[in-house]
Amino acid sequence: MTTLHFAESLRELVGGVDVVLSDIWGVVHNGLESFPEACEALHTYRSRGGTVILITNAPRPADSVQRQLRKLGVADETYDAIVSSGDLTRLYVAEHPGRKMFWLGPERDNSIYRGLDATTAPLEEADYIVCTGLYDDETETAEDYRGMMLKARERKLTLVCANPDIVVERGDRLIYCAGAIAELYRELGGEVIFYGKPHRPIYERAMALAGERQGHPIDRKKVLAIGDSVRTDLTGAREFGIDCLFVTRGIHAEEFEGLDQLDPNSVMELFGHPPKALMRELKW
Repeated sequence: MTTLHFAESLRELVGGVDVVLSDIWGVVHNGLESFPEACEALHTYRSRGGTVILITNAPRPADSVQRQLRKLGVADETYDAIVSSGDLTRLYVAEHPGRKMFWLGPERDNSIYRGLDATTAPLEEADYIVCTGLYDDETETAEDYRGMMLKARERKLTLVCANPDIVVERGDRLIYCAGAIAELYRELGGEVIFYGKPHRPIYERAMALAGERQGHPIDRKKVLAIGDSVRTDLTGAREFGIDCLFVTRGIHAEEFEGLDQLDPNSVMELFGHPPKALMRELKW
């Protein structure tokens, strides 16, 4: 299949769908403001018996993500639960007591260690690295960390990536995320453990929570993922065996101008396997 299906509304796609796994950043908000129509669409779907699990590569616990959503005007009634890559990273830290961790990331992500018995250390003394992002994502790129990553590789340190995203929207700009550093480290020969989309653990956790809400195991044929990234959302959904609605207003917006005029070869080059449907922005 190389043709693209453009949907006008979410209601066209959720007949027989019990669970929606929705991305947050780029679908529900852009980091500075929420998207009211997207929030309304998810709330309406829930009001008709569907379950909405928000899955995000945010390197923070779910309760911290919820606080940010509230500040941006996203009501709690928009979703049933949140699963973050930060939650999964916390599990890794908790399962490695006594090991020294070098934390690479901005101070705003410190909630990822809240309540954990985590010992931090300089890179030269650490047993592993947890990367939640760049120290200053307004001015830096992954290349600013090449020297640091070379030193880490020399010590054969494992890097735990708490946010596999390469870039994310902040208003009308794209900023680099932890995934950019993790990919650089991998290119240099370092070992990386990724938590978050497109990797399987975050989907398994989301499905478990959805099953608790529905009161029974969830059939993957009755699940729809929503996201705006080919690399994380679309790839993750495809590899997990669930359909995906792709929102084009997000990080790939410039690439998708004239999307409805693409030939099959261009579609394959852009998407690999196309999503179930595309929509510029999520609405009911």
